[in-house]
Amino acid sequence: MGMDGNFEQLLHECKLYRDVNSLIVAHLRDNNLNQAASAVASATMTPLNVEAPPKRLLDLVSKGLAVEKGEPIKGVSASTLLDSNSTVPAAYGASPDVKGSSKSFTEHESRHVSEHKNVARCARFSPDGRYVATGSADTSIKLFEVAKIKQMMLPEVRDGPVRPVIRTFYDHIQPINDLDFHPQNTILISGAKDHTIKFFDFSKTTAKRAFRVIQDTHNVRSVSFHPSGDYLLAGTDHSIPHLYDINTFKCYLTANADDIAANAAINQVRYSSTGGMYVTASKDGAVRLWDGVSAKCVRLLNGAHGGEATSANFTKDHRFILSCGKDSTVKLWEVGTGRLVKQYVGAMHSHLRCQAVFSFTEEFILSIDEPRNEIVVWDALTAAEVARLRSNHIGPPRWIEHSPIEAAFVSCGTDRSVRFWKEVL
Repeated sequence: MGMDGNFEQLLHECKLYRDVNSLIVAHLRDNNLNQAASAVASATMTPLNVEAPPKRLLDLVSKGLAVEKGEPIKGVSASTLLDSNSTVPAAYGASPDVKGSSKSFTEHESRHVSEHKNVARCARFSPDGRYVATGSADTSIKLFEVAKIKQMMLPEVRDGPVRPVIRTFYDHIQPINDLDFHPQNTILISGAKDHTIKFFDFSKTTAKRAFRVIQDTHNVRSVSFHPSGDYLLAGTDHSIPHLYDINTFKCYLTANADDIAANAAINQVRYSSTGGMYVTASKDGAVRLWDGVSAKCVRLLNGAHGGEATSANFTKDHRFILSCGKDSTVKLWEVGTGRLVKQYVGAMHSHLRCQAVFSFTEEFILSIDEPRNEIVVWDALTAAEVARLRSNHIGPPRWIEHSPIEAAFVSCGTDRSVRFWKEVL
């Protein structure tokens, strides 16, 4: 099977994993196993309130076991369920794509939801998609409740104006560079130019300041929680990622630092979904893959980008890495081999620390065209450009962040504004 076939299979496998996770969460919740349902929902980034027909998981397992034993199933043939040419069982509601054809990106609407006092520099959704936070050059952090943003966007809003900002934090003395949510708890962390990582408990309505602080030795450019929530990574002006134990605040560096030949600041660091690996995008244009246990650099994509590598993140099954650079390219790399799989071109970005992100289904990739002040969308499989959205910012947005659970994303602008985008239903 060629690389296109592998990636097409990946997309279908990712859909299957999401469907299975949704069925498990719904099954546990509907059987009053709420603690287990919450744990699975958090670990798999599945909404706890996901909808599924009653006893759907039991029904599918029963049918699968019957087929495995060669027993007939009413209304379903064994050949239908086990057809090796079918990419996803029909029970999960997926339809195979026509090879070589690009998908249509649904129409999106956007709304100005808030404004910082200076450049809006970064954004991050919570793993369950219920919250999104933004950080600014004005040193503030705003926390939004997504449900209130959606209510704000309704044609007719009754009962007065809706205020989607539910918390505002002030505790940094220099601009915010990056944010992340704890995978299980109501904790938001921020990394800033003041060399600190700060911890905010957003369950407390009156809290304005951090309850814990990590003092780093460098400008903290990027932060990422380990899926367990016990560790975090900091990408800084130092060329090696800083790994922190959040219980002891002890900092660990890789044992093979001298062998890495890295001498440039890290623009972004991100864990894989299992925590088994992490990836860095650096100012020297390189993308580096690190072992999540030993903290050793295990793969170097030297010259991944002609300019700075500005972002890098994993697909949900951690088989591929999506990277973006100031050379106006967005690239998809195979983790196992380091091979360039796809290249997404047509969006110019050479000035800002631009992001490239997957849609929540990983069917589309979004990035920014700075000169045209547009958000560009590609089909992830075919690499064809399928949409251009006017950003509605004054000047190009400097950051986009997609929801992990639905067709919605946020853009942050040099015009200080935050815009929320969602699919038009």
